[in-house]
Amino acid sequence: MSLSKEQTNRYSRQLILPEIGVHGQERLLRASVLIIGAGGLGCPAALYLAAAGVGTIGVMDEETVTLSNLHRQIVHTLDDVGQPKVFSVQRHVQKRNPDATVHAIHERLTVSNAPRYVQDYDLILDGSDNFSTRYLVNDACVLYNKPLVHGAAIGFGGQLLTILPRQSACVRCVFPEPPKPGAIPNCQEAGVLGSVTGIVGSLMAHEALKVLLKVGTPLTNRLLVVEGMRSRFREVLVRRDPACAVCGDYPTIRELRSIEESVCANAHSSSLSASSAVE
Repeated sequence: MSLSKEQTNRYSRQLILPEIGVHGQERLLRASVLIIGAGGLGCPAALYLAAAGVGTIGVMDEETVTLSNLHRQIVHTLDDVGQPKVFSVQRHVQKRNPDATVHAIHERLTVSNAPRYVQDYDLILDGSDNFSTRYLVNDACVLYNKPLVHGAAIGFGGQLLTILPRQSACVRCVFPEPPKPGAIPNCQEAGVLGSVTGIVGSLMAHEALKVLLKVGTPLTNRLLVVEGMRSRFREVLVRRDPACAVCGDYPTIRELRSIEESVCANAHSSSLSASSAVE
Protein backbone atom coordinates (compact mmCIF):
# COMPACT_ATOMS: atom_id res chain seq x y z
CA MET A 1 0.00 0.00 0.00
CA SER A 2 1.28 3.46 -0.89
CA LEU A 3 -0.22 6.77 0.14
CA SER A 4 -1.88 8.92 -2.47
CA LYS A 5 -1.09 12.60 -2.84
CA GLU A 6 -4.38 13.47 -1.12
CA GLN A 7 -3.62 11.10 1.78
CA THR A 8 -0.14 12.50 2.17
CA ASN A 9 -1.69 15.95 2.51
CA ARG A 10 -4.53 14.82 4.78
CA TYR A 11 -2.26 13.03 7.26
CA SER A 12 0.73 15.34 6.90
CA ARG A 13 0.78 16.37 10.56
CA GLN A 14 0.90 12.71 11.60
CA LEU A 15 3.37 11.64 8.94
CA ILE A 16 6.04 13.96 10.30
CA LEU A 17 5.88 12.24 13.68
CA PRO A 18 8.84 9.81 13.80
CA GLU A 19 6.71 7.30 15.71
CA ILE A 20 4.24 7.13 12.82
CA GLY A 21 5.65 8.10 9.44
CA VAL A 22 4.50 6.48 6.21
CA HIS A 23 4.68 2.92 7.53
CA GLY A 24 2.60 3.78 10.58
CA GLN A 25 0.00 5.55 8.47
CA GLU A 26 -0.22 2.56 6.16
CA ARG A 27 -0.68 0.35 9.22
CA LEU A 28 -3.63 2.49 10.33
CA LEU A 29 -5.22 2.37 6.89
CA ARG A 30 -5.10 -1.43 7.04
CA ALA A 31 -6.41 -1.58 10.62
CA SER A 32 -9.94 -2.25 11.81
CA VAL A 33 -11.70 -1.23 15.03
CA LEU A 34 -15.11 -2.27 16.31
CA ILE A 35 -16.84 0.35 18.47
CA ILE A 36 -19.54 -1.01 20.76
CA GLY A 37 -21.97 1.84 21.40
CA ALA A 38 -22.63 4.90 19.23
CA GLY A 39 -23.20 7.20 22.19
CA GLY A 40 -21.23 9.65 24.31
CA LEU A 41 -18.00 7.65 24.18
CA GLY A 42 -18.36 6.01 20.79
CA CYS A 43 -19.07 9.25 18.91
CA PRO A 44 -15.82 11.13 19.67
CA ALA A 45 -13.86 7.90 19.40
CA ALA A 46 -15.24 7.22 15.92
CA LEU A 47 -14.44 10.75 14.76
CA TYR A 48 -10.84 10.64 15.95
CA LEU A 49 -10.16 7.12 14.71
CA ALA A 50 -11.50 7.97 11.26
CA ALA A 51 -9.66 11.30 11.18
CA ALA A 52 -6.42 9.50 12.04
CA GLY A 53 -6.92 7.19 9.07
CA VAL A 54 -8.13 3.90 10.56
CA GLY A 55 -9.32 2.12 7.44
CA THR A 56 -12.24 0.08 8.74
CA ILE A 57 -14.51 1.05 11.61
CA GLY A 58 -17.47 -0.98 12.76
CA VAL A 59 -20.10 0.77 14.89
CA MET A 60 -22.56 -1.40 16.78
CA ASP A 61 -25.67 -0.05 18.51
CA GLU A 62 -29.37 -0.93 18.48
CA GLU A 63 -30.74 2.47 19.58
CA THR A 64 -32.05 5.51 17.69
CA VAL A 65 -31.03 9.12 18.19
CA THR A 66 -33.11 11.12 20.69
CA LEU A 67 -33.04 14.81 21.55
CA SER A 68 -31.54 14.03 24.97
CA ASN A 69 -28.54 12.40 23.27
CA LEU A 70 -27.34 15.54 21.54
CA HIS A 71 -25.62 17.24 24.49
CA ARG A 72 -22.94 14.54 24.56
CA GLN A 73 -23.20 12.37 21.42
CA ILE A 74 -21.45 14.86 19.19
CA VAL A 75 -21.71 13.06 15.86
CA HIS A 76 -25.51 13.28 15.77
CA THR A 77 -27.52 16.37 14.81
CA LEU A 78 -31.15 17.44 15.04
CA ASP A 79 -31.74 15.98 11.59
CA ASP A 80 -30.74 12.55 12.91
CA VAL A 81 -33.32 12.38 15.72
CA GLY A 82 -35.38 9.23 15.28
CA GLN A 83 -32.79 7.58 13.05
CA PRO A 84 -30.59 4.62 14.06
CA LYS A 85 -27.43 5.89 15.69
CA VAL A 86 -25.17 3.64 13.66
CA PHE A 87 -26.36 5.06 10.35
CA SER A 88 -25.89 8.59 11.66
CA VAL A 89 -22.30 7.79 12.66
CA GLN A 90 -21.65 6.06 9.35
CA ARG A 91 -22.92 9.01 7.33
CA HIS A 92 -21.18 11.78 9.26
CA VAL A 93 -17.86 10.00 9.77
CA GLN A 94 -17.47 9.03 6.12
CA LYS A 95 -18.18 12.63 5.13
CA ARG A 96 -15.21 13.69 7.24
CA ASN A 97 -12.86 11.07 5.84
CA PRO A 98 -13.78 8.90 2.83
CA ASP A 99 -10.71 6.74 3.55
CA ALA A 100 -12.68 5.17 6.39
CA THR A 101 -15.06 2.34 5.58
CA VAL A 102 -17.71 2.46 8.30
CA HIS A 103 -19.86 -0.61 8.89
CA ALA A 104 -23.16 0.22 10.59
CA ILE A 105 -24.29 -2.72 12.74
CA HIS A 106 -27.80 -1.93 13.92
CA GLU A 107 -28.11 -4.57 16.61
CA ARG A 108 -27.13 -5.31 20.18
CA LEU A 109 -24.08 -7.40 20.98
CA THR A 110 -25.24 -10.84 22.14
CA VAL A 111 -23.74 -14.19 23.02
CA SER A 112 -24.71 -15.50 19.58
CA ASN A 113 -23.31 -12.67 17.43
CA ALA A 114 -20.29 -11.63 19.54
CA PRO A 115 -17.93 -14.31 18.16
CA ARG A 116 -18.56 -13.23 14.57
CA TYR A 117 -18.16 -9.51 15.13
CA VAL A 118 -15.31 -9.55 17.63
CA GLN A 119 -13.19 -11.87 15.52
CA ASP A 120 -13.64 -9.68 12.43
CA TYR A 121 -11.73 -6.70 13.88
CA ASP A 122 -8.19 -5.99 15.08
CA LEU A 123 -9.23 -4.10 18.20
CA ILE A 124 -12.45 -3.56 20.16
CA LEU A 125 -13.47 -0.31 21.81
CA ASP A 126 -16.23 -0.65 24.41
CA GLY A 127 -18.35 2.45 24.89
CA SER A 128 -21.49 0.57 25.97
CA ASP A 129 -23.74 1.88 28.75
CA ASN A 130 -24.74 -1.31 30.55
CA PHE A 131 -22.93 -3.96 32.53
CA SER A 132 -24.30 -6.96 30.66
CA THR A 133 -22.71 -5.75 27.42
CA ARG A 134 -19.54 -4.60 29.17
CA TYR A 135 -18.82 -8.04 30.64
CA LEU A 136 -19.79 -9.78 27.42
CA VAL A 137 -17.35 -7.61 25.45
CA ASN A 138 -14.58 -8.27 27.96
CA ASP A 139 -15.12 -12.02 27.93
CA ALA A 140 -15.31 -12.18 24.14
CA CYS A 141 -12.07 -10.21 23.75
CA VAL A 142 -10.24 -12.48 26.18
CA LEU A 143 -11.59 -15.68 24.62
CA TYR A 144 -10.78 -14.51 21.07
CA ASN A 145 -7.55 -12.72 22.01
CA LYS A 146 -8.52 -9.24 20.85
CA PRO A 147 -7.13 -6.03 22.40
CA LEU A 148 -9.84 -4.07 24.20
CA VAL A 149 -10.12 -0.45 25.25
CA HIS A 150 -12.64 -0.11 28.07
CA GLY A 151 -14.21 3.22 28.99
CA ALA A 152 -17.04 4.52 31.14
CA ALA A 153 -18.38 7.93 32.16
CA ILE A 154 -21.07 9.16 34.51
CA GLY A 155 -21.70 12.40 36.35
CA PHE A 156 -18.47 14.41 36.28
CA GLY A 157 -16.12 11.44 36.08
CA GLY A 158 -15.02 8.44 34.12
CA GLN A 159 -12.49 5.65 33.80
CA LEU A 160 -10.33 4.01 31.17
CA LEU A 161 -8.39 0.75 30.88
CA THR A 162 -6.59 -0.96 28.00
CA ILE A 163 -6.65 -4.75 28.03
CA LEU A 164 -4.24 -7.07 26.26
CA PRO A 165 -5.79 -10.49 26.87
CA ARG A 166 -3.84 -12.77 29.22
CA GLN A 167 -1.03 -10.21 29.35
CA SER A 168 -2.73 -7.56 31.49
CA ALA A 169 -5.69 -7.15 33.81
CA CYS A 170 -9.11 -7.51 32.22
CA VAL A 171 -12.37 -6.01 33.45
CA ARG A 172 -13.14 -9.12 35.50
CA CYS A 173 -9.72 -8.96 37.17
CA VAL A 174 -10.61 -5.55 38.53
CA PHE A 175 -14.37 -6.04 38.96
CA PRO A 176 -14.97 -9.82 39.22
CA GLU A 177 -18.76 -9.54 39.11
CA PRO A 178 -21.15 -6.82 37.93
CA PRO A 179 -22.97 -4.87 40.66
CA LYS A 180 -26.37 -6.08 41.74
CA PRO A 181 -29.33 -4.50 39.93
CA GLY A 182 -30.23 -1.19 41.60
CA ALA A 183 -26.85 -0.79 43.30
CA ILE A 184 -25.69 1.75 40.72
CA PRO A 185 -27.96 4.59 39.52
CA ASN A 186 -28.90 4.45 35.88
CA CYS A 187 -28.12 7.12 33.29
CA GLN A 188 -31.38 8.97 33.73
CA GLU A 189 -30.97 9.12 37.51
CA ALA A 190 -27.28 9.99 37.74
CA GLY A 191 -26.81 12.14 34.63
CA VAL A 192 -23.55 12.89 32.86
CA LEU A 193 -21.75 16.02 31.69
CA GLY A 194 -21.23 15.90 27.94
CA SER A 195 -17.65 17.15 28.06
CA VAL A 196 -16.69 14.22 30.30
CA THR A 197 -17.79 11.73 27.66
CA GLY A 198 -15.76 13.71 25.14
CA ILE A 199 -12.65 13.45 27.32
CA VAL A 200 -13.02 9.72 27.93
CA GLY A 201 -14.03 8.93 24.34
CA SER A 202 -11.05 10.86 22.96
CA LEU A 203 -8.70 9.06 25.34
CA MET A 204 -10.16 5.74 24.20
CA ALA A 205 -9.35 6.61 20.59
CA HIS A 206 -5.86 7.68 21.67
CA GLU A 207 -5.27 4.33 23.38
CA ALA A 208 -6.59 2.43 20.36
CA LEU A 209 -4.22 4.30 18.03
CA LYS A 210 -1.23 3.55 20.26
CA VAL A 211 -2.06 -0.16 20.32
CA LEU A 212 -2.62 -0.29 16.55
CA LEU A 213 0.62 1.59 15.88
CA LYS A 214 2.52 -0.35 18.57
CA VAL A 215 3.94 2.84 20.02
CA GLY A 216 4.13 4.29 23.50
CA THR A 217 3.00 2.65 26.71
CA PRO A 218 -0.59 1.39 26.69
CA LEU A 219 -2.85 1.95 29.66
CA THR A 220 -2.52 -1.66 30.76
CA ASN A 221 -2.61 -2.57 34.45
CA ARG A 222 -3.44 1.06 35.16
CA LEU A 223 -7.03 2.14 35.59
CA LEU A 224 -7.14 5.82 34.67
CA VAL A 225 -9.77 7.61 36.72
CA VAL A 226 -11.01 10.97 35.44
CA GLU A 227 -12.09 13.33 38.21
CA GLY A 228 -13.87 16.07 36.32
CA MET A 229 -14.82 18.20 39.32
CA ARG A 230 -11.13 18.56 40.21
CA SER A 231 -9.86 18.45 36.63
CA ARG A 232 -7.56 15.67 37.73
CA PHE A 233 -6.46 12.31 36.41
CA ARG A 234 -5.64 9.58 38.87
CA GLU A 235 -4.11 6.16 38.20
CA VAL A 236 -5.05 3.05 40.14
CA LEU A 237 -2.57 0.24 39.65
CA VAL A 238 -4.23 -3.10 38.94
CA ARG A 239 -2.93 -6.51 38.02
CA ARG A 240 -4.01 -9.61 36.17
CA ASP A 241 -5.71 -11.87 38.71
CA PRO A 242 -4.52 -15.51 38.46
CA ALA A 243 -7.93 -16.49 39.84
CA CYS A 244 -9.87 -14.44 37.25
CA ALA A 245 -12.83 -16.40 35.92
CA VAL A 246 -12.05 -15.64 32.29
CA CYS A 247 -8.32 -14.85 31.93
CA GLY A 248 -6.91 -16.56 35.03
CA ASP A 249 -4.67 -19.59 35.21
CA TYR A 250 -7.65 -21.92 35.60
CA PRO A 251 -10.57 -20.09 33.96
CA THR A 252 -14.13 -21.18 34.67
CA ILE A 253 -15.57 -19.12 31.81
CA ARG A 254 -14.61 -20.98 28.64
CA GLU A 255 -17.49 -19.86 26.47
CA LEU A 256 -19.60 -16.74 26.28
CA ARG A 257 -22.56 -16.36 28.59
CA SER A 258 -25.08 -13.57 29.03
CA ILE A 259 -25.65 -11.47 32.12
CA GLU A 260 -29.31 -10.60 32.45
CA GLU A 261 -29.12 -7.16 33.93
CA SER A 262 -28.77 -3.73 32.43
CA VAL A 263 -27.87 -0.61 34.33
CA CYS A 264 -25.89 2.45 33.37
CA ALA A 265 -22.16 1.84 33.15
CA ASN A 266 -20.33 3.61 35.92
CA ALA A 267 -16.83 4.47 36.99
CA HIS A 268 -16.85 1.80 39.70
CA SER A 269 -14.13 3.46 41.77
CA SER A 270 -16.01 2.70 44.98
CA SER A 271 -15.41 -1.00 44.30
CA LEU A 272 -11.68 -0.71 43.75
CA SER A 273 -10.51 -1.08 47.32
CA ALA A 274 -12.35 -4.38 47.64
CA SER A 275 -10.92 -5.88 44.48
CA SER A 276 -8.18 -8.47 44.73
CA ALA A 277 -6.76 -7.07 41.50
CA VAL A 278 -5.76 -3.74 43.00
CA GLU A 279 -2.11 -3.42 43.92
